[in-house]
Amino acid sequence: MSDSVDGLAELRRAGANQYDLGSFNEAVIIETIRLAGIISRTEISRRTGLTQQSVSRILRILLQQGLLVEEAQERAERLGKPRTPVRLRSNAAHAVGIHVDPELLTVAVVDLDGTIVRRETVDLADDLEADKLIDLTAATVTAALSISQVDLDSMLGVGVAVPGPIDADGTLLALPLQPAWRGLKIRQLLQQKLNHPVLVEKDGTAAAIGERWIGRSARARDFAYLYLGTGVGCGLILNGSIYRGGTANAGEFGQITALRMGEWDPENGPRMVAECNPTASLPVIAGEFGYVETDGAATDEAKRYRAVCKAAADGDEAAIRAVSQVARVIGQGAVGLVDLLDIDLVVLGGPAFGKEISEIFLTEIGRAVNAHPVARETRPVAVEESMLQTDAAAVGAASTIFHDAFTPRVSGSSQARRLPK
Repeated sequence: MSDSVDGLAELRRAGANQYDLGSFNEAVIIETIRLAGIISRTEISRRTGLTQQSVSRILRILLQQGLLVEEAQERAERLGKPRTPVRLRSNAAHAVGIHVDPELLTVAVVDLDGTIVRRETVDLADDLEADKLIDLTAATVTAALSISQVDLDSMLGVGVAVPGPIDADGTLLALPLQPAWRGLKIRQLLQQKLNHPVLVEKDGTAAAIGERWIGRSARARDFAYLYLGTGVGCGLILNGSIYRGGTANAGEFGQITALRMGEWDPENGPRMVAECNPTASLPVIAGEFGYVETDGAATDEAKRYRAVCKAAADGDEAAIRAVSQVARVIGQGAVGLVDLLDIDLVVLGGPAFGKEISEIFLTEIGRAVNAHPVARETRPVAVEESMLQTDAAAVGAASTIFHDAFTPRVSGSSQARRLPK
């Protein structure tokens, strides 16, 4: 059995032992409450198809365990009988979300509602060695938990979001911009240091899970999450759960975009288009359109990128043309997703998706996915901004813990195959 299977099984045992989620029906009720926010017993029964007696019995257990809390009584409209709605108790469970970026480490302690209780960031040196990364990450998590003063008994686990690709056991493979970290068994090593179950996801996948968890009913359908960070990644929510693929590497958006754009390398493979690494390419493209950097000595890629984004928001024509070009190319990749998956929602987010460029991206990608898909006459496709903002990967990483602990699983689904009973 692989290390990842051991860790995932441990996570499920930890959640089950703490809250005794002994049946599929209990998980269904938790999911129903999560989606609604606040809901009555009668409405839970109606939405789940369970009898009111079953709902009351399960709620009584979950209330005793402290996972739920009752709201003030309200009077039913028709019968006049008082009813007491319930909701998840936000501080009943916590998780740590870690986002490992080649330049920045972000650690967030997150409660069950997705609220960040404590956030720590650390700049990472270009030459940081792999073992030093593990030590620094573990120390930052320990400090964040100590400062947050959360009850450690409520800690379910630690989620880690990284740029892909990754191995199924949570090992980093060809990590962009940091070849020294290749082969790093980040899940195994962090779990040993932190003494908590650890899950590792690609950053786009983690962001999609977080969007689903935080978005409640607004994200209770299939969607693709386009994650703008170190490159452009993609997370997929299909049939109510995350789709990871056979090796947890689903969502290689750059490949789809290259194929859509007809970009081929000398070996007739898809050649990555520059626009799918916007933080690096946007300043270059803007310069080709005549943009002049105000700080000619600037060498920091992130600062140059943000400067072009700000210039576009301020009306600089060359910057606007560059942002529009990047958005149009990414939009073509989104067309491939819409055609392949037959989805009607695309969510945009990530640290490189700022307010300054949001309107251009939403417009250009929205135009593409509604003009070019083969089945465009059957449904409009919504393109919306993420609810998670710049901490999408960190909050998403924490949400992977909640998702795996509380989401109902159907036998035969990709999620059930990943998480053994």
